[in-house]
Amino acid sequence: VGPEDPLVEGIVDTFTNKGLKIFGPTKAAAQLEGSKAFSKNLMKKYLIPTANFETYRDYNQAKIHIDKIQDFPVVIKASGLAAGKGVLICTNYDTALQSLNAIMKDKIFSDAGNQVVIEQHLEGDEVSIFVLTDGTNYKLLSISQDHKKIYDGDQGKNTGGMGAYAPTPAADEKSISQVVKTIIQPTISAMQSEGIPYQGLLYFGIIITENGPKVLEYNCRFGDPETEVVLPLLKSDLVPLLFATIDQSIVKESIEFNPGYAIDVVLSSGGYPDAYEKGKTINGLDQLDKDILVFHAGTGVKDNQIITSGGRVLNIVALGEDFKNTRDFLYENIKKVYFDKMYYRKDIGSRAFKYF
Repeated sequence: VGPEDPLVEGIVDTFTNKGLKIFGPTKAAAQLEGSKAFSKNLMKKYLIPTANFETYRDYNQAKIHIDKIQDFPVVIKASGLAAGKGVLICTNYDTALQSLNAIMKDKIFSDAGNQVVIEQHLEGDEVSIFVLTDGTNYKLLSISQDHKKIYDGDQGKNTGGMGAYAPTPAADEKSISQVVKTIIQPTISAMQSEGIPYQGLLYFGIIITENGPKVLEYNCRFGDPETEVVLPLLKSDLVPLLFATIDQSIVKESIEFNPGYAIDVVLSSGGYPDAYEKGKTINGLDQLDKDILVFHAGTGVKDNQIITSGGRVLNIVALGEDFKNTRDFLYENIKKVYFDKMYYRKDIGSRAFKYF
């Protein structure tokens, strides 16, 4: 199952009840993504490291909390599903109050904002970790780094992701070991203890702080744009791994990865993540190097031409042994693609250079 909505609504339960195999968590387990309040309270109960937080359904109680905050920035999140955009970073009291009003009163994220999480802002390198789990055991995939903000230099609004690369040097062996010990294993065990074992793909959004790695969020499915760099690096056949999560036999599977790096840049519609136009003709895809991968995210076909039909339109991916050369190769190819008001970040992967 690709999107989060059907998982949260219980598509896995429906298939399972009919005796059909399906890859993904149950409705109860998908609460890890479907309700930030649920996931934060789970982390609190089982001592899984995350930012200090409070949750509120009542606007007045949430405002009282904001009135008492001394240290900014602070993060306010819509608890429900908001297409990856329900997180607002507030640098002062005024923006915090505006954000709370926007979420709970103006309903900018619809019913996803009926409950909010107000939490401490954490500093550090963010990494994305995909785990295939059968409810007890698991396999780690390549660790990637997403770029959530719309503009270069991580400025502007949050998006569903403007690009990614893998593997990321931001997560060294020590950090990965800590994540496994303090986050991944405890999360899988916690879900078992709650009587809702998690089977499928579990995404950990991690921030590596000076006090160690902490959880920013969970997602319950493969997510863009990280999947477009993680899966091309997977040398093993994906399908047996998916079946092994369903059959609770992941421990029997070996997993191998291709060498080198994968880098993904998202080509988006002008105006995204706010209002944008659709129906723009996309030119130049036939001019791309044969080694470039193109993943269609928000495209359609009209009069035998490929057109835009979403905010994030295309994921353009390059693979190679050397990070800088692969990145240069990717951006040179992107210049061959064009549609009206096309926008993309020019700095995807630049954070990696401090590690090389």
